[in-house]
Amino acid sequence: MLSTLHEHALFARGPIWGGVHRLSADVESHAHDFLEIAVIGTGRGRHVTSRGEREVRPGEVFILRPGAWHGFRDCVELTVANCCLSAQALRAELAALHDIAMLRRLLWIDPTAPGTHGVALAAVDESAAEEAIAEIGELERDLAATRARPGRVLGRLVAVLGILADGRDPAPATVDSAIHPAVAATVARIEADPARQWRLDDLARAVNLDPAYLGRLFGQHIGSTPMNFLARVRAERAASLLARSTMSAAQVGAAVGWDDPTYFARRFRALVGLTPSEYRRRSRAVATRLPSS
Repeated sequence: MLSTLHEHALFARGPIWGGVHRLSADVESHAHDFLEIAVIGTGRGRHVTSRGEREVRPGEVFILRPGAWHGFRDCVELTVANCCLSAQALRAELAALHDIAMLRRLLWIDPTAPGTHGVALAAVDESAAEEAIAEIGELERDLAATRARPGRVLGRLVAVLGILADGRDPAPATVDSAIHPAVAATVARIEADPARQWRLDDLARAVNLDPAYLGRLFGQHIGSTPMNFLARVRAERAASLLARSTMSAAQVGAAVGWDDPTYFARRFRALVGLTPSEYRRRSRAVATRLPSS
C-alpha cells in the first residue's frame, strides 16, 4: 500500500518504488514530489487531472513529473501498477536515464510539453501493459524482501521502462538520440542552481555558443527552450518545498528564483495546474491512500 506521497519517506529504502493495486474506491486527487508512472490494466475507472477526467483503458500509461497531480474515481476492480522514481535520484544516480533518447522522451520531454501540467499520456498494447504490470509486481516483491536487492530493483526498473518505451509509438524525428554536450552542460547548470537569475545569453556564453543556436539544440534534444526548461525545474523544486517545508508560498517562490509572489503564483499555476496554496493542500492530504492489492 502506498502510505505516503512524499519523496523523503517513500524512498527511504532506495530511489525506486513500485506496487500493483486493484482499485474499487475513489483515490482523491493528490499531488506528490516524485516521478510516477501509472500503467493501466483490466477493470474500469476514470482518471482525473487538471485537464478534466476521462475513462481509462487497458494499455494506457500516465507519466507524472514531480509537481503533477491526479486521482481516480468510479473504479471497479481497476488494476493500476505504479513505478515511482525519486526526483533527487533523477538528478544523481538515475541521471543516466536522461542520456537514452527513448527514455528522455518518456520521462522528461512528453510530460513537460506546454499545457501538460506535468502529465503525459502514452499507450501501449494490452500485452505490453500486462508485461509491465507483471514486472512491477516483481519489483514490489523485491522491495519487500528482507535483504536489500538493489541490483534486482534497478533491473526491474530498466525492464519496465524498456517495455513501455518499446510498446509506444516511435519517437518523432525531431528528437535527436545522442544528447549534445552543450545541451547536457546547460541542463546540469540549470539543475545545479535553478534560483540563479539565468539569461539565455549567460547560458549560451558558458558553452561558447550563439544563443539562437543553443535554443535550437534544446528543441532538438529536450523538446523545449532553455528558459522553459528552467521554469519547469523551478516549478518542480517549488512543488517539493511546498510539500515538505513550512516556508510560505512567497518564500518558496524566492527560493527557486521567482522573487515576485504574484509572478510565482502565475507561473506555478501555468506549469502545474494548481496555485501554490492548492498544491500544498493536496500534497498534504494525509487521508489519501491507494488500496493494497
